[in-house]
Amino acid sequence: MIGVTEATEPEADEVTGVLNTPEEWRVFLERYGELYVKVRADEEELVDLLDDDQLEVLDRGGRVEQWLGAAPAAEEALVRSEERLGVRFPPSLRGFFLASDGWTRLDDYVDGVHPCGRVVWMRDSAAGGRVIDIYASIPDNEEIVELFRRSVEIARGEDFWLLDPTDVGPDGEWAAYAFAPKYGDPTKYPSFSALFRSGYADMEEDEEDEEDEEDMD
Repeated sequence: MIGVTEATEPEADEVTGVLNTPEEWRVFLERYGELYVKVRADEEELVDLLDDDQLEVLDRGGRVEQWLGAAPAAEEALVRSEERLGVRFPPSLRGFFLASDGWTRLDDYVDGVHPCGRVVWMRDSAAGGRVIDIYASIPDNEEIVELFRRSVEIARGEDFWLLDPTDVGPDGEWAAYAFAPKYGDPTKYPSFSALFRSGYADMEEDEEDEEDEEDMD
């Protein structure tokens, strides 16, 4: 039987603090892009993302700002997506889309956050439907299969990011899940914001480790 793992992080406030407004998201995403370029992007990605001047700055240890998202979604487009799915998105997801209609690089095994027009029920996506069929064929998986069937797929690659509109916190946020089919157990977060920030926290730790190593040299 597959279970659900609750996300636990040492810096709980940093990871679970909810980003609601487009302005808050914009500041956070700018820093996320800078960190991704510095500690996570491989050489091939860097060549795709940066021009020669930026690569030179990065090689010298300088800061390179890189926007890895899109233009903000229009409120009308956001409402159309909500009407298509029959829901109203939670505050942190709405704020995200009004700052950037999707995201192209993540510190996770997902390709990026879907634009609001491509957000879909997991049961209706080709990859999501296949996963549901596989898990439904395994005995004692009813609970996790029901989670998949009622969840919205917000990001996908090798892994999935899911939001459960039936599990709503007092702040209006939906429970969020990172799900890796390779390992089976979804990891639960209190909000889309917390899920997104978990990767940011990992990159911050790597940045600190790199700086410590440089200080020791």
